[in-house]
Amino acid sequence: MLPPVLAHIQSLGHEVFTSGDYNLNLFGIRSSDYSSGEFNDLMGCAYKADGQWIVAYWVATTDPGTYYRENPMNVNGTAILVPGQYRSAWKIGKHRGSYDALVQIAPVKVYRDNNLDSILDHVGEEAGLYGINLHASSSQPYDEGRDRDASEEVSRWSAGCQVHATVTGFREMMKLANKQIAEHPTWAQKFTYTLVDQWW
Repeated sequence: MLPPVLAHIQSLGHEVFTSGDYNLNLFGIRSSDYSSGEFNDLMGCAYKADGQWIVAYWVATTDPGTYYRENPMNVNGTAILVPGQYRSAWKIGKHRGSYDALVQIAPVKVYRDNNLDSILDHVGEEAGLYGINLHASSSQPYDEGRDRDASEEVSRWSAGCQVHATVTGFREMMKLANKQIAEHPTWAQKFTYTLVDQWW
């Protein structure tokens, strides 16, 4: 039986990976609160180990912080990832040339929020390569001596990226990503991500 989150993803018409161990189902769950600049979303990973389902959840943001809503980097507005499934859209690479994270390698769909207020506006859509990565709310997430409690405000940590609130959660995700590659070296270099809206 599928874990409930995967059953929901499947009910939306998205593919769920069920074959083999460490065949990762990476996902995000976006909060229904569109005004928050806090880490009020979830990221997760569902996978099998020794044939048994395991689901990990981490506090995160799936949308940009208030700073970039009010100060967009793009003239068309700040990018907000559109819910959907993005097949083979990420690989392990350097986030901003700095540290290993999951970096975008295939087009994704984004809304453009361009009215410069703190409310997330889900209007219009465009697709392309925008540097929408999965990364940490830290410039040095692998330095355990710099670990700290979860960030409370997204602030400048996201201009549209999917961002972990804690460095420990980020490292757990990256450990799983590397485990997928180690278990399946012939095909597992790319990662699919599915973003859904909160449904409860």
